Amino acid sequence: HGVRVNSVCPSLTITDMTASLTDNAALMAKFAERIPLGRAATADEVASVIAFLASDDAAFVTGVNLPVDGGVGASDGQPRFG
Repeated sequence: HGVRVNSVCPSLTITDMTASLTDNAALMAKFAERIPLGRAATADEVASVIAFLASDDAAFVTGVNLPVDGGVGASDGQPRFG
């Protein structure tokens, strides 16, 4: 049938909906400590992953839950020191 089913699992993403968090510099610094890439995602970054999954480049990709989380899922989520 050719149906592919995938999902994107973003972490904190800068959008109008998250502005109450992302506009707070002190709070964002705490979040950034837990994200190995050191920042929140942009909506365009998440959209790019969705576009890839919908493209012919991902024709053989199905059944995937793809984290778009700056490495949070691959880390222990603890603040970095040093």
